[in-house]
Amino acid sequence: MHCPALPDGFDLTDPDLLQHHVPLPEFAALRQAEPVRWIPQSGNVAGFQDEGYWAVTRHADVKYVSTHPELFSSYLNTAIIRFNEHIERASIDAQRFILLNMDPPEHTRVRQIVQRGFTPRAIRGLEERLRARAVDIVERAREQGGGSGGSFDFVTSVASELPLQAIAELIGIPQDDRAKIFEWSNKMIAYDDPEYAITAEVGQQSAAEVIAYAMGMAAERKQCPAHDIVSTLVAAENEGNLNSDEFGFFVLMLAVAGNETTRNATTHGMHAFLTHPEQWELYKRERPDTAAEEIVRWATPVVAFQRTATQDTELGGKLIRKGDRVGIFYASANRDPEVFENPDSFDVTRDPNPHLGFGGGGPHFCLGKSLAVLEINLIFNAIADAMPGMKLVGDPRRLRSAWINGVKELRVAAE
Repeated sequence: MHCPALPDGFDLTDPDLLQHHVPLPEFAALRQAEPVRWIPQSGNVAGFQDEGYWAVTRHADVKYVSTHPELFSSYLNTAIIRFNEHIERASIDAQRFILLNMDPPEHTRVRQIVQRGFTPRAIRGLEERLRARAVDIVERAREQGGGSGGSFDFVTSVASELPLQAIAELIGIPQDDRAKIFEWSNKMIAYDDPEYAITAEVGQQSAAEVIAYAMGMAAERKQCPAHDIVSTLVAAENEGNLNSDEFGFFVLMLAVAGNETTRNATTHGMHAFLTHPEQWELYKRERPDTAAEEIVRWATPVVAFQRTATQDTELGGKLIRKGDRVGIFYASANRDPEVFENPDSFDVTRDPNPHLGFGGGGPHFCLGKSLAVLEINLIFNAIADAMPGMKLVGDPRRLRSAWINGVKELRVAAE
């Protein structure tokens, strides 16, 4: 069935599109008329030598693809749905060492090791330190804005800080080095945004810097183990731990998955609160535990990942051929009216909330979900206590990206 809402040539991964808005009307039309649709791409626009991808937009279908890695591989073309058109295939293949881009059984082996750092006990052990850091971050931002009425950029002053500090706490990165991680992660994902003037080569160099930094940490802990997660993960390779290369790629993934996503969820959450003042009043009054999950559903920081079909299969009434790329659009699944009542409403008391903002289940369900939820709860509690009268000063400036729902700047004022 043809979907008349999409003109010829419309591409859901066009970075110009996400720079302006998430295409929610187009997603709605696709879910209703053609929930699995072929999206053609000309030339090598996405960095892949093919003719396009299948867009999967319904909640049920996104979950199906996510939970059947034997049919839909993360390894073959990686999980990134669109690279820079000038990227070399060798650079794409090199990313297969990242957990995000592995398939079982190798993915299972590595994940079983790294999840030692994300046990409930490990996260609880961070809570009080992160609570204190959240309060300090918000107080500093308030002072930066000159106290009452002063304006500041919420992204750099608030949203970016706690994820960086949490990663530093988790794996023992000195807090003084967190700015390096922030800069490197920005460069890795900002290759589509001309404001940053970041080339694919600069992004690759930044990735190499993160890996080298992490490998240095691993080498130090092997020589002198400490009471931290790095030592737990790398101290004894022959006992089922990570080698230095694997640890380097793990930290590379954290730099994006644990930093960019939580930062953007927090920023979108603040914008949602300030454009839905009744929800902000409700949150300040009741502090519902359900708020973080709704913020992630509403924001969906990763609009889409991809998989590659390992064999001919059928999905949504369409024949997917072996080797076809399949885009799983979480941003669409999280507004599916078959799953969510009033999906276009921001409701911090929404419960249940089976959103796919942490992935669609299966082997790649977000390893750091508990940490992300904790960070979001802590930072908004701190904001509600210290800056309950926060106001918007300007519209968000969005990141030009093919798959990140990112905000570069959000000017706010404390009252």
